[in-house]
Amino acid sequence: MRFSLDGSNEKSRAAYNDANGLGEQNLNYDPDLAHPAAGYRTAEPVALPAGISERRLITKIDLRVIPVLSVLYLLAFLDRTNVANAAIFGLTKDLGLTATQYSTALTIFFVPYVVFEIPSNIILKRLKPHVWLSICMFGFGLVTVCQGLVQGYGGIITTRFFLGLFEAGMFPGCFYLIGMWYTRHEAQKRYTFFFASTTLAGAFGGLLASAIGKMNGMRGYLGWRWVFILEGCLTCVVSLVCFFIIPDFVEDAKWLTEPEREYIKQRLRNDQGKSAIERRITFKDVLNCFKDYKIFLAGFMYFGLIVPAYSYAYFAPTIIKSYGYGNIGTQLHSVPPWAAAFGFSMLVAAFSDRLRHRFLFAIIPICVAIAGFAILMTVHHDHNTEYGALFLVTSGCYSAMPIIVCWYSMNLGGHHRRSVGTAWQVGFGNIGGIIASYSFEAGDAKTFFHKGYSICLGFICLSAVSCILYFFACISQNRSRAKTPDIGMTEYEKVELGDMNPDYRYML
Repeated sequence: MRFSLDGSNEKSRAAYNDANGLGEQNLNYDPDLAHPAAGYRTAEPVALPAGISERRLITKIDLRVIPVLSVLYLLAFLDRTNVANAAIFGLTKDLGLTATQYSTALTIFFVPYVVFEIPSNIILKRLKPHVWLSICMFGFGLVTVCQGLVQGYGGIITTRFFLGLFEAGMFPGCFYLIGMWYTRHEAQKRYTFFFASTTLAGAFGGLLASAIGKMNGMRGYLGWRWVFILEGCLTCVVSLVCFFIIPDFVEDAKWLTEPEREYIKQRLRNDQGKSAIERRITFKDVLNCFKDYKIFLAGFMYFGLIVPAYSYAYFAPTIIKSYGYGNIGTQLHSVPPWAAAFGFSMLVAAFSDRLRHRFLFAIIPICVAIAGFAILMTVHHDHNTEYGALFLVTSGCYSAMPIIVCWYSMNLGGHHRRSVGTAWQVGFGNIGGIIASYSFEAGDAKTFFHKGYSICLGFICLSAVSCILYFFACISQNRSRAKTPDIGMTEYEKVELGDMNPDYRYML
């Protein structure tokens, strides 16, 4: 594998093509290069609209697409995980929940969340993103408010179920939408910035909870109820604004001029082939996606990281409180590890896009997370070292996750395969949230949370193995296709096959 910061990899690829009689315009894949992000078919000339540079146009898209989706997902993740902050302020005691009942309340969220991800992406394509995502956002904001009004176990179970139902479309829908705006070699920074809203939500949630907790007893409501009520109201208000500013797909973007739309569509076709946005996604399309074994590797790549990621998101306040901090101190000390994860993930994403490579930038953060859990399992009486290990856990897990989802999502060709494949990966992966819900209990502090850390470590290793297998699967198929002679497929057949088209090359 060769990496270059000065563009020499581009020159090497050109030399390779010329030496093999492929011609300068044929964007074929050199299996020795780490950057098959180039298109899978002969490039068509792309003319920039008069009076605008490509950089200015991409910046215009960045400002319209990424910030609003990041805010949307920040609030979704905040409303999903603020139950951990509420627990510190007495949710379990006030509702009379046992440790098992609390874990079940966390678990029930994932049942509709997993089941409805693929249907949600299909609906998103039919209704348009700004309509569907806004409806879902208002729904989970309203349910969050209701969580603050429940009176017992039945109420918390019911609200958590509907929270999972409304949030099912958020993450895969946003990833799907982002992927239809950017080429493969420029997508990672955008994906990671969007995904990093989870780390900002963790940091923001801790700060917000520490402030809201001081409202304990106001108007007869305990502090944990105000956490849900105020954060839910915020989400509902923002959802009304999002209806007017969430972008749709390129083909429907009225905020771009016609020449700008045509330019963006052509550069995406040169990178990924035709998007096939005009065709409906059928049940046969869903079945065809599952005929590709790589979809299962992608699921396990994400599944393995979801267990430690949600374990930390749900139980970080419990773990940090065991270091001897009070309620407010616990909330405040939960902020720095999240902030560190944001910075590290953006750094990893920048290098990944720069080098046009994904595999190593998934494996290295995974190793960082493994190191963090190894420290937590062996160091038991040095709270400073244990707290420092939490930085490794968050930085490793929350940096590798967007790399993995972007890597797989952007390797899928066409709306019909990307919408299904992305939803499957996220949906299957989130089954790990069920395992995470039962991995830690407050009573485990006396055994230094050894059981929970062991579970997390095992699943991180599963993710690492799946990444390695997916990497070699992509290499194998790229090399096999490079040796396959042209069989004269029509453009329609290539569009229907998406990334299974023999001319398509996977990014490594």
